[in-house]
Amino acid sequence: MPQAAARRPRDPRRTARRHDREILALALPAFGALVAEPLFVMADSAVVGHLGTPQLAGLGVAAALLTTAVNVFVFLAYATTAAVARRVGAGDLTAALRQGLDGIWLALLIGALAVAAALPAAPALVRLCGASPAAAPYATTYLRVGVLGVPAMLVVLAATGVLRGLQDTRTPLYVAVGGFAANAGLNVALVYGAGLGIAGSAWGTVTAQAAMAAVYLTVVVRGARRHGAPLRPDLAGIRACAHAGAPLLVRTLSLRAVLLIATAVAARLGDTEIAAHQVVLSLWNLLAMALDAIAIAGQAIIGRYLGAGDADGARAACRRMVAWGVASGAALSLLLVAARPLFVPLFTSDGAVRDALLPALLVVAAVQPVSGVVFVLDGVLMGAGDGPYLAGAMLVTLAAFAPAALLVPALGGGLTALWGAMALMMTVRMATLWLRARSGRWVVTGAVRA
Repeated sequence: MPQAAARRPRDPRRTARRHDREILALALPAFGALVAEPLFVMADSAVVGHLGTPQLAGLGVAAALLTTAVNVFVFLAYATTAAVARRVGAGDLTAALRQGLDGIWLALLIGALAVAAALPAAPALVRLCGASPAAAPYATTYLRVGVLGVPAMLVVLAATGVLRGLQDTRTPLYVAVGGFAANAGLNVALVYGAGLGIAGSAWGTVTAQAAMAAVYLTVVVRGARRHGAPLRPDLAGIRACAHAGAPLLVRTLSLRAVLLIATAVAARLGDTEIAAHQVVLSLWNLLAMALDAIAIAGQAIIGRYLGAGDADGARAACRRMVAWGVASGAALSLLLVAARPLFVPLFTSDGAVRDALLPALLVVAAVQPVSGVVFVLDGVLMGAGDGPYLAGAMLVTLAAFAPAALLVPALGGGLTALWGAMALMMTVRMATLWLRARSGRWVVTGAVRA
């Protein structure tokens, strides 16, 4: 009888409800945590924007560089989530935590190298991004202070990956909300109360980032001690983490290249356009993080199913999450259009900046259902450890986007045309990821992907 029951086909409706519960249990806390992350930049934008357009333009350039410095190593979260979740699915919590700690040690090493490289290169990096003479001093000031928070944020990425792999998205939510509240309060106090200007905004963000890293380290170290995982650095484990993350690094570098090209093109369109672009990009990141909540759930769930050897469960979860992605993208599209009159005045009082950003926001709204599919499938393939394919697919996307974006100034286009190129980029991403998901080649079971 047990064998016959095991062969009995799964009830599709019951399976869908179970996946919905799993997705919601992980995605809702992840949504709060992910939305809080771009709110750091949005809080900076709202505070600095009222100092003046050159200051906001400078923040736009510096924030793009700092976001790149952190997010280029987002594999510290993504690869760690997938690896830890597979170990959890296989029932080995000690190995899961040991692998997570290797990722944290790698984060500290990379962070130290990033600070050493970026501090002396700050003025050159600002010039490379096309900042105007009026905006460049503000961008350099913010960058030199802000880069000091990079090691803390890399630790946050790696530790977040550990907790997500352990199917815990609540702790990252609490830490992110606390970090955002501290960042917002410190920004106002240091920029206006202490009169530090744009440097005060940077110092407030760095302080909040350091506090978040300290909380994460406390949580992970306690878990490691509870399950007997060693805390000391293991060179072989650190090398293994770096090797597993290499394809995702290529994927992320390609994605960051897309965003930096967009920022550089907007900067060359003028201070009004780069200021408007900074606001649109902040909102784009906010929406992306909201959609990425389902992708985070996908990484954890898919990794756990594959680690437990349940290929059918992984495929069913993938299908359900795609449906969630489309519905969520459509809802965000309608919300963005309806709420424009409410949030645009928060960022700038400059009429020219408002006129430039409003039509670009309509393009962003139109592409959200596509973005929902992109982020979900990205998360599914990351959870499966399918990094090499993700790297190749993103290189194809970059090759399609770069010429379209670089032609915008040459053809006399403005910010709306630039964001049209961004919409093209998301469509290409969706096509490449959909083809891989349909092929089924990502379904590889076991505690460690071969």
